Amino acid sequence: MVEPCAAGGSFQRMLTVIEGRVLGCLMEKERTVPDQYPLSMNALVLACNQSSSREPIMHLDEFEVDASITSMKPQGLVRIVHPSHGRSVTRYRQVADEKFELDGASASIIAVLLVRGPQTVAELRTRTERLHTFDSANEVDACLHTLAESSLVRLLDRQVGQKEQRWQQLIAEEAEVVTAPAAIMPSSVAGSLADRVVQLEERVAKLEAALADLL
Repeated sequence: MVEPCAAGGSFQRMLTVIEGRVLGCLMEKERTVPDQYPLSMNALVLACNQSSSREPIMHLDEFEVDASITSMKPQGLVRIVHPSHGRSVTRYRQVADEKFELDGASASIIAVLLVRGPQTVAELRTRTERLHTFDSANEVDACLHTLAESSLVRLLDRQVGQKEQRWQQLIAEEAEVVTAPAAIMPSSVAGSLADRVVQLEERVAKLEAALADLL
């Protein structure tokens, strides 16, 4: 029997795309590199801009990341850890899992959705492996439905050409609008259209020549 994930809480406003990336990176790195967590500003910027496991790839600077930290702190989503116990730089940690009452499984899903955009159940199970181990796709699905009850995620309509529906987080704005892929025109149809265009052009040319003779 699959045990549902714990999720709850609320937030004041939807985060911006950049805030979502910063929060997602903090949630991810807490689980993937615990020895380096909380993160320094330099490590956080690098995490936001890394070319792997990020969709889309961003190029944020320290000012943008710092501004996001400043705006999320009053919402109770992040905390600043000032230098102490031998550490010489200020570090940053997320507390969104506490605010939204997320357990390890649901926090992992939210983290991956924040840094990689809408995904299918199968994609989420694969991409959360380093953060949390799900025993089955059904377990991921159950966790997503629990998060949906707390209005933290939603199931998107299936787009044309897609076999499975994707889930989207509702904490931050998405960097790109999810749209259906452009339809591919069969070569036979494309060829017939091209032939018709040629024929029409020939007819227009003949009509123009006839009109010129009349004038």
